[in-house]
Amino acid sequence: MKRQMMAAGLVVMAGMALVACDEQKKPKTVAERAAYSIGYMTGKQSKPQAPNLETDSFVAGFKDAYAGKQSPLSDKEMTDALMAYEQQLRKEHEMAQKKNALVGESEGNAYLAQNAKKAGVKTTASGLQYEVITEGKGPKPTASDVVRVHYEGKLVNGTVFDSSRQRGQPLELPLKGVIPGWIEGIQLMPVGSRYKLTIPSKLGYGEEGAGPIPPNAVLVFDVELLDIVKQ
Repeated sequence: MKRQMMAAGLVVMAGMALVACDEQKKPKTVAERAAYSIGYMTGKQSKPQAPNLETDSFVAGFKDAYAGKQSPLSDKEMTDALMAYEQQLRKEHEMAQKKNALVGESEGNAYLAQNAKKAGVKTTASGLQYEVITEGKGPKPTASDVVRVHYEGKLVNGTVFDSSRQRGQPLELPLKGVIPGWIEGIQLMPVGSRYKLTIPSKLGYGEEGAGPIPPNAVLVFDVELLDIVKQ
């Protein structure tokens, strides 16, 4: 991580320092345009790794190195600074995760309590909530089956984070390889059914979240069980 941050920093500094014009002036020459493009693209790529970076110091360091000047910091001091910065970023990330987890837990519990009161919603012993939209007449899958499904997953605020319907392609998956809420919920469904599954975070991605799914998020899936795939 330390080497990656140092390398990324040198690249970004190079891109930023090579731009001779200010932010309001559009580069004109080929050299200016190329330098600006390098700076812009590397800066955009590096921002997630080094947010809130002191860009003035960044550029100053590059200019000193490029001019062959002696650094006011020793190699050890620079290494220590990078390690301290990495630790600071990690701490900030952990604090943000904890805050988001608390918010997610509060919002999720409120949503589950309200949803449980709706007509047609049933709650299992695990806390999974489901609502029958269409009841099929086929067999029910087991946890060891591979199923073909169409689905759309949303957060409680309505944000769609995944959808086979939008992709226009059903998904085949082994039930034992998905989140607990799906394993339980889809086993309730006869083939041909369409259910709304409201999944508590403990049956989803928990305190860590995953990708676009924040910590402690309640997940709402509209799932249609198309078939049990024969092996």
